[in-house]
Amino acid sequence: MKFLDTQQGRRIAYHKTPGQGPWIVFLGGFKSDMGGTKAVHLETWAKARGQAFLRFDYSGHGESSGAFEDGAIGDWTEDAVAAIETLTEGPVVLVGSSMGGWISLLVQRRVARVAGLVGIAAAPDFTEDSMWAGFDGDQRATLKSEGRVALPSEYGDPYIITRRLIEDGRNHLVLRDPVAAFGPVRLLQGTEDADVSRETALRLLDHLKGDVRLTLVKGADHRFSDPACLSLIETAIEEVLTCVS
Repeated sequence: MKFLDTQQGRRIAYHKTPGQGPWIVFLGGFKSDMGGTKAVHLETWAKARGQAFLRFDYSGHGESSGAFEDGAIGDWTEDAVAAIETLTEGPVVLVGSSMGGWISLLVQRRVARVAGLVGIAAAPDFTEDSMWAGFDGDQRATLKSEGRVALPSEYGDPYIITRRLIEDGRNHLVLRDPVAAFGPVRLLQGTEDADVSRETALRLLDHLKGDVRLTLVKGADHRFSDPACLSLIETAIEEVLTCVS
């Protein structure tokens, strides 16, 4: 593991595997880290085929600097842009899991080398359309008065959702206007995903222009990390690589 110091003063932990291009860059989810099943599996897969691969932790996640509660979508997008621009060269294929799917769409606006995307249970605009929309009156009042609210999580400790996270998210929404074509996009979505609905996947499909395909996987949940799902991710990446290589 190595570290990248960004212009914003954040220290980003990463693992970089040299190989042939295009580079595959894994963008993780909300409060997840680069040691997750999908990221590590794909790194092993990339090594076996000699493909260049990068995984990293956003600030406040995993081994990177900062506190999770201090971060927001804009910060994590800056981290991703810094990692890609500094640590890769040539065409890049983004693999965005959950929040990473949203951040991928923000990154491609700023990095011209992005040639394609694989979205895994992509969660664009979730701070507004899922969190804020799901808050009751008391939660909204608490967020306004105290600047934070705690949400239960089946993955461990409660999520602390800050007012800054919600407000910053509103500055980075991607589903309010069509997303111009930037390369082939393959979206993977489980029908039993309790965090991201199939309606969200269809909405994203409608907003993306160009060569875009959505695969709904019956019975798959948000983790999308059992052997069958991992194989589907590999196939989706191979499809995009074939289109851009």
